[in-house]
Amino acid sequence: MRHVTIMGVPFLHINQQGFVDLLVHRIEQQEKTFVVTANPEVVMQANENATVMNYLQQATYICADGIGVVKAAQILGESLPERVTGYDTMVRLLEVGQQKRFKIYLLGAQKETIEKTVANIHKNYPNVDIVGYHDGYFDWNNNDFANEIATLQPDLVFVALGVPRQEKWITKNLDKFSKGVFIGVGGSFDVIAGTVKRAPVIWQKLNLEWLYRVLRQPSRFGRMLVLPRFALKVFALKLKGQGKTK
Repeated sequence: MRHVTIMGVPFLHINQQGFVDLLVHRIEQQEKTFVVTANPEVVMQANENATVMNYLQQATYICADGIGVVKAAQILGESLPERVTGYDTMVRLLEVGQQKRFKIYLLGAQKETIEKTVANIHKNYPNVDIVGYHDGYFDWNNNDFANEIATLQPDLVFVALGVPRQEKWITKNLDKFSKGVFIGVGGSFDVIAGTVKRAPVIWQKLNLEWLYRVLRQPSRFGRMLVLPRFALKVFALKLKGQGKTK
């Protein structure tokens, strides 16, 4: 499969629907799959922290969860079809799961948030089998629920611990599983639970979803400062003539 590499991170060259179809196929074939949804912040973390880069290197697929990644590819003379977001991937997999009765496990967020997420999935996708869930507050060095999840054999494990904790958890525990799609989905549980509102469609179409989130949650402003640093690095690579497709 074709990839576009940006700052050492290989992004799968695929659109949103194609990616969902790919994951559904792998579920049906019982192929274990680790998905990273990476935006510019994740790319920068990986370039500044070897441990984070190692997590990404363990992934089966990395998709472009951010218009900044798509634009970076264009600047470097490559192309990515569109954003492939963790939230949209999760929702579309739930829609397919409604038809195919997928078994899912949810990990992450606050207790109240994950309980609302579970309730809304039960309401909107009643044929999806939620085999279990756990909030994001646990002792990393003293827990056994990864083994418990493995015995449940879910088709999908959605991990909402934030970057890089969700990738760390998946990397650390992937060997305990024989099948399933494991995907980090960041703040998606908050949106499904209704505690955070996603940007209106017009903002999404204008590629300004990031700005909407900052305006709604000013505390995110500090995180957004990574965007100009990311852009400067991309332009520096452009000047050096770098840009690689494989």
